[in-house]
Amino acid sequence: MRALCWVAADELAVHEVPDPELRNERDVIVRVRRSATAGGDLPLLAGRHPLLRSGDVLGAEFLGEVVEVGPGVRRHRGGDRVVVGASVACGGCWYCRQGLHSCCDNAHADQASDDPDRGHSDAGCFGRPRAAGGFAGGHAEYVRVPYADVSAFPVPDAVDDDRAVFAADAAPTGWLAAELGAVRPGDVVAVWGAGAVGQLTARAAVLHGAARVLVVDRHEERLRMAERHSGAEPLDYRRTDVAAELRDRSGGRGPDVCVVTVGAPPPERFAADRPDARREAVHACRKGGVVVLLGGTDGFVDAFPLGTVTDRRLTLRGARRPDLRSVPMLLDRMARDELRTEHLATHRLPLAHGPEGYALFRDRADGCVRAVFTP
Repeated sequence: MRALCWVAADELAVHEVPDPELRNERDVIVRVRRSATAGGDLPLLAGRHPLLRSGDVLGAEFLGEVVEVGPGVRRHRGGDRVVVGASVACGGCWYCRQGLHSCCDNAHADQASDDPDRGHSDAGCFGRPRAAGGFAGGHAEYVRVPYADVSAFPVPDAVDDDRAVFAADAAPTGWLAAELGAVRPGDVVAVWGAGAVGQLTARAAVLHGAARVLVVDRHEERLRMAERHSGAEPLDYRRTDVAAELRDRSGGRGPDVCVVTVGAPPPERFAADRPDARREAVHACRKGGVVVLLGGTDGFVDAFPLGTVTDRRLTLRGARRPDLRSVPMLLDRMARDELRTEHLATHRLPLAHGPEGYALFRDRADGCVRAVFTP
């Protein structure tokens, strides 16, 4: 089969790779119908992951049709259209029973090679190196899905592929941000980053009853999109004193909840004109508020304002990947038109043009928010 593989830093290629096979009775094989780029892919694309190997298949966010079912699978049959959560979780460990699927003890693809400095391994994930807990990703014609009864979800007939694919990762991540921030009716919420996760965080905050949601970015087309589809107020940090504006729009206190969705530090070509969103969020948040950090970031960060966290009694929370418990609810909201995500698929390309799609996504060229591929 064909798959989009990492070859070397800043280089992707579509290669022929072996077809996936059932390896466990709880596996299914999915024929991919849609797969989307994601911000977590950018450090991989730049070669900044030490465990990445040439030939690793990318793609954390995908949707498809079940074509083969292991004997232990109870919830899926051949022909089912399913969206597959980005986190791979067993469903039976202590963390999964608490609904913390992204902390699963058993679904890491290669426990033996896990980094001991990071403590216990987290869940597995698609489109990441095996030694980092990963499984072959969704930028392929077929994918093996482990623990399918836990990780795959039937898509309602009313939800088309372009909308449903974002229920794999971006939408549950945005919903998790609102949960971690404990967003309540009447809150003021600020979100750094107007990509797909930032926009869906803003929408989740609105659905949780936030009175005002402000999105901070520098890309005008993304800010307009966040305003139009998420009900957010845009702030272009190139033209605005963000800290002053946030105080002004929150009664002089600062936002109740600040969410950083920009993830890993950007490539050097973006660094010069972009402030450190994490520090800015901590300084902007009101006393007693909550700061949520989403996505991959460096293991150690210098000059982090820890004194501000303690002086202002801030709650600091973080997550690299979403849990799975919200996916059925989000699909139901999509079916009721409460959550629309298809506008985020700004570029649709065949998988054969995957390298071009990633170049658009990486460079944010031509207004690209997400590139979506069809095999």
